[in-house]
Amino acid sequence: MVAGEDPLVIVCFGSINLDLIVPVARLPGPGETVLGGDCRMEPGGKGANQAVAAARDGAGVVMAGAVGRDALAAPALSGLEASGADLGRVARADGATGCALIAVDGGGRNQIVVAPGANAAVRAAQVEDALLGPATTLLLQMELPEPETAALIRRARRAGARIVLNLAPALPLAVDALRMVDVLVANETEAAWLADRLGAGEDAAALSAASGTTVIRTLGAAGAEAAGLIVPAPAVTATDTTAAGDCFTGVLAAALDRGEALEAAMRRAVVAASLACTRAGSQRSLPTRAETDAALAH
Repeated sequence: MVAGEDPLVIVCFGSINLDLIVPVARLPGPGETVLGGDCRMEPGGKGANQAVAAARDGAGVVMAGAVGRDALAAPALSGLEASGADLGRVARADGATGCALIAVDGGGRNQIVVAPGANAAVRAAQVEDALLGPATTLLLQMELPEPETAALIRRARRAGARIVLNLAPALPLAVDALRMVDVLVANETEAAWLADRLGAGEDAAALSAASGTTVIRTLGAAGAEAAGLIVPAPAVTATDTTAAGDCFTGVLAAALDRGEALEAAMRRAVVAASLACTRAGSQRSLPTRAETDAALAH
């Protein structure tokens, strides 16, 4: 996809990983070894997960990232390819494809360790200026080099694009770039980290006032909040929460890209993320637009 083919497009500048997922009866403590079940291998990475979530929700998606020149690259890209995302801006870098090691317990809780690999080679220049106009929603996370993320945010702001940043993992971002973001999504842990850095309260209203941007704080099973707005989540039995936050952010970006108001976009994202929690896996847990529509209708 190139600028002009579709009046609305999401450009996802983010990580691409291969996930190695092991089910365990309980998560290990420090220095502890826990025997688990069979290991599954699935495409993942916060950037790729969010791009797939947005594409499955009906958005036109361009993915910008990198994989290695190794055997992990093809399976890492398989979910993006199946979703129909444009991969013309995915680079092939020397070294290994990014990899995430994930343990998931019987309650759906997880522990994740990420080896960035080729993600460290991603550059903002992979996204050309022609893609960063007012019809573009730029979707970012914090698994790529911070200087590149900040540089692309600055270019996107100058071009008039909408900018959605998922502050995951919680890592520093240049203050001027942070203030250029239109919507910032953080979970409770990330929100607490940001609050400490800004000297503000941890709720969405306090963080929005301190950062100068619209902050959405996701609350797990309780839903999500923005300033003056709480969107509860439907009650579900969680199987695996691995990609739930990515599902929320990707579907939120897709809804905003279609012109939905913030509250409606949050409600859709909360419902989609709840559906993802009921399914095992990373990208394979992400619902389609029709599935989310059906859940919203109930």
